[in-house]
Amino acid sequence: MLARKGLLPDGFLLTRLAEDQTPNRRSFHSQRARFITKNGSCNVAHKNIREQGRFLQDVFTTMVDLKWHYSLLIFTSAFLCSWMLFAMIWWLLAFAHGDLQPRDPDSDPMVPCVTAIHSFTSAFLFSIEVQVTIGFGGRMVTEECPLAITVLIVQNILGLIINAVMLGCVFMKTAQANRRAETLIFSRNAVIAPRNGRPTFMFRVGDLRKSMIISATVQLQVIRRTVTAEGEVVPVCQLDIQVENPLRSNGIFLVSPLIISHTMERGSPLYELSAHSLPTEDLEIIVILEGVVETTGITMQARTSYTPEEILWGRRFVSVMTEEDGRYCVNYSKFGNTVPVRMSSLSAKELDLSRGGGAGRRAQPAGLGPGEGRQGGVPPRGQGLRLRLRPPAMVRPIRASGERGGGAEREEEEGSAGGHREAGGGGGLSVCELQDFGGLSNLQVTQPPVGMNFKQPRGV
Repeated sequence: MLARKGLLPDGFLLTRLAEDQTPNRRSFHSQRARFITKNGSCNVAHKNIREQGRFLQDVFTTMVDLKWHYSLLIFTSAFLCSWMLFAMIWWLLAFAHGDLQPRDPDSDPMVPCVTAIHSFTSAFLFSIEVQVTIGFGGRMVTEECPLAITVLIVQNILGLIINAVMLGCVFMKTAQANRRAETLIFSRNAVIAPRNGRPTFMFRVGDLRKSMIISATVQLQVIRRTVTAEGEVVPVCQLDIQVENPLRSNGIFLVSPLIISHTMERGSPLYELSAHSLPTEDLEIIVILEGVVETTGITMQARTSYTPEEILWGRRFVSVMTEEDGRYCVNYSKFGNTVPVRMSSLSAKELDLSRGGGAGRRAQPAGLGPGEGRQGGVPPRGQGLRLRLRPPAMVRPIRASGERGGGAEREEEEGSAGGHREAGGGGGLSVCELQDFGGLSNLQVTQPPVGMNFKQPRGV
């Protein structure tokens, strides 16, 4: 069941707590449509529904989903209609039995079906007394008419059904789990800032109540318009976003305001997002927080969303936690405040390309385990390359410690080196000396077999 608009208006306290003092950036998408509003309600209008009768097949849910004034109007109408209906039935019974005719009790000892019913008004009052069980005064059912006893039973049962439905709907409307979400606040804006050297999408969530949300989980989804390889336009494409959590799960312990983060790495839907493309992106990031209310045990869900206008590039949240007198204090006046940080305007993909353009050609470090030396071609510990930096910039081979100048000796050594390679995994690797890269930090040093000459790299 989707949450409806909250009890508190958007301009009241909870919204102001989550507001950032920095004004939102304006773009040409100022009237951008969104699926989830900031208060968590679903912003979708269903039109041209032909099968309206399906809503009547689930009357209880339909009644709970209605607004309060509609629900009260329906219940009031139901009571009035039932009272009027049975008032008409009681009046007809009295009219058929002849109870409405004036007569003298002394001369005419006939017992009426219902005493003291002389008009439709008295029948209406008797109908109310029967259905709400406030007790009988001068009007009461007698043993004269069995049909009147049957009508009395039916009206009591119908009145109990109406009362049960009304009380159930009122209880469900007042004890809905989404009302607990009114005290869960999200930051008005999300931010993108570097964290541990990687661009990270972050937002803040907090709980104003002292009662905990048990088994709280956070789920992020990106809704964007995509085009398939066949040219089909998919207006709503939902992609999950992995939440950064050392526990490798989406569970959180919401004891204080938390910053939920997502690393924009390879495989992330935000991997190609940059500061220049952000204002023109057609996407919406939906945040769903689920958990169990500690006091009632009801599963609740709080939602919000962030559009590109609400995502701030190169800013991070300020701290709201302080320690005073042996306990932690939260200053909610700074809940949505952000400060600028130094950050590149490139996307995470562009940063990876600029950083890793020659990363794959760097020299393999020494000191790896024997298993890595045998499987990956990296020499075992103690048999790595000896690198020396000295001008001029060149690379020249150095004879192995056991290499000799003769061809026969080299062939004999290569034959024995094969057995050494098979046993230790590091034989036959020529030790070379690297003399100053000359600025080529991405030079890859390979390890050819014994006897293969090195060539001077290009550009040195």
